[in-house]
Amino acid sequence: MGKGAREIQPQGTFQLCVKIMKLFVVIALTCCIAATWAKPGSTYTDKWDHINVDEILESDRLLKGYVDCLLDRGRCTPDGKELKTTLPDALEHECSKCTKKQKEGSDKVIKHLVNRRPDLWKELSQKFDPENIYQERYKDKINAAKA
Repeated sequence: MGKGAREIQPQGTFQLCVKIMKLFVVIALTCCIAATWAKPGSTYTDKWDHINVDEILESDRLLKGYVDCLLDRGRCTPDGKELKTTLPDALEHECSKCTKKQKEGSDKVIKHLVNRRPDLWKELSQKFDPENIYQERYKDKINAAKA
């Protein structure tokens, strides 16, 4: 090989290394983006963690207000509006974004409605689960809530 051929080869190797490094950077960035998107979302707002669920369940007026909001029969408080927006996502994703306190509260609400207010449970189920998808998915939890 002549002198000119030797000079071209190191430059070609350098360009190949640059291309490999660029490819590596692109793959690394893609992995970072994919990991971020795949990462479970943050939890729902924790402002509900301080709501006294027992007080709502024990008050026909308060409970009726939330149920009427959820069923589009009445005005919604800001908390009721947020619950109405969040409930379908929580049902769909098994409350994966719920805080521990919210999961405990939802268990308490389910137990109360199933045992003491089956009429409201039925109405809410018809609205948010007309095809019984969630009733079937959570049947063990619902059965466990029955007294």
